[in-house]
Amino acid sequence: MIRIATERLVLEPPNRSDVAAMRAITDHADTNRHLGGPQSEAEFFTRFARNAGSWTLYGYGGFMVRLAASGETVGQVGVFHAWRGLGDDVDDMPEAGWILRHDMVGQGLAREAVTAALDWFDTHHGPSPIVALIAPDNAPSLALAARLGFAPVRDTLLADAPVRVLRREPCAKDEGGTGSKS
Repeated sequence: MIRIATERLVLEPPNRSDVAAMRAITDHADTNRHLGGPQSEAEFFTRFARNAGSWTLYGYGGFMVRLAASGETVGQVGVFHAWRGLGDDVDDMPEAGWILRHDMVGQGLAREAVTAALDWFDTHHGPSPIVALIAPDNAPSLALAARLGFAPVRDTLLADAPVRVLRREPCAKDEGGTGSKS
């Protein structure tokens, strides 16, 4: 089994027992407002299954983020494969995403986790372009994306919600280990 350990976190592919923890994380208003708003059980499960299924179909997907000290699940980050119906610059491409529990935001955990996930992806699947979709009002995630080397491509709608398309081009690794240009 794939397991990535960082200073404060453990990243592992999801399993069935992670469904309830992720549902609780994405149900919180401070989180779901950046995910297009509250989701039905079916919508949530489709999102969760898309990430989990990416592992089987493509050999990569979202990692569950757990605190190393306690094992508590606090989010999901990684690179997965999705088909969003948004055009050739997004569809059928690796897509990065990160969701942290609302009370874990602002502690550098997202950067720690996403950096580890991107490093793992680049090592095991070779550097390739990766897209990200972020709500335009999600300033913390947009700032993190910029620090990780993602650049804005365009704004569009996803399920009637505004979203910014960003792209990270493959490049040589920097001293921070992310492969980002900044």
